[in-house]
Amino acid sequence: MDLLFLGIGIAVAGYFIGDGLKNFKNPEAKSVMDKLEEDDLYELIKEKDIAYHIGVSKEDAKELVKEYPNIPHVVINGTVYYPKSKLKQWVIKPG
Repeated sequence: MDLLFLGIGIAVAGYFIGDGLKNFKNPEAKSVMDKLEEDDLYELIKEKDIAYHIGVSKEDAKELVKEYPNIPHVVINGTVYYPKSKLKQWVIKPG
């Protein structure tokens, strides 16, 4: 069983090293982590999911939405959505 985990670890490390070497001469290239963060830019979440994404309890998230009506949000067909990246930025610097 230990050999299985060792093999998986080596395979994952090889992938990340290979990805880094692939872009060695192109420092402007996006890494795997940059690509994942880029996906957050356009993702919309519902109010029930705010707590998970900002790391607070569901009750605290509901209170946050009530207390701060200026929280970044979009209303589509009567449903309120929150842009994931803007929400995270707002938590850091509420404005």
